[in-house]
Amino acid sequence: MEEVFWWIIFPYICGSILIVATFYRFVFRAKGWTAPSTEIFGKKWLRIASVIFHYGIIFAFIGHIMGVLIPIEVYESIGIDEHTYHIFAIIGGGAAGLMVVFGLIVMLLRKLSLPRVRTHTTFGDYFTILLLLIVAGLGTYMTLIYNTTVVAYEYRTSIGPWFRSLFTFNPLSELMLGVPVLFKIHVILAFVLFAAIPFTRLVHMFSFPLRYPTRAPQQYRARNGYNKNSR
Repeated sequence: MEEVFWWIIFPYICGSILIVATFYRFVFRAKGWTAPSTEIFGKKWLRIASVIFHYGIIFAFIGHIMGVLIPIEVYESIGIDEHTYHIFAIIGGGAAGLMVVFGLIVMLLRKLSLPRVRTHTTFGDYFTILLLLIVAGLGTYMTLIYNTTVVAYEYRTSIGPWFRSLFTFNPLSELMLGVPVLFKIHVILAFVLFAAIPFTRLVHMFSFPLRYPTRAPQQYRARNGYNKNSR
């Protein structure tokens, strides 16, 4: 029963919440769709943390596509063996994970240490950062430590096929039975994060700024009387 819940029922529950709640928020709560900016407070911290975090997330997303969505047979067909794949996965995935973790830690410290930023920070913001930090921290640990000191676990023959089977509505839950506990926790928390997206500022990740280049600059009036333009 545990196998059925975590690897069949639970993913579909989280996926349904993600889709339905995101649609509801977009249609009925559109004004709260974007992530309000606190850039004018602690700008130096944000400039460092935000850039590193977002680049890290992009690289990590690409890495997950390569490791989970692309079947192992594709790599074998082009001559990339298991050893070569894991070397690049450890280097690339480890770097991406460290970027995400570093960015999250700096953003969290910024929210905690700057009173004006802390005032604009909600419970959802803290929840999002901490959950992301746990998920990214586990992923980074498994990539850099577990895979190099315990065993280079071949998730492309278990987690990958299981995850892809969810999209065909024929989940192969038995593939998750032999997966190491840390990997299982990482997957479960990732689905919790997916379900939380519509209720947090992470929902802005689904927005593509098509009108951004032509949008009129926002006006900020400094104390010295000069106006500052900002996109």
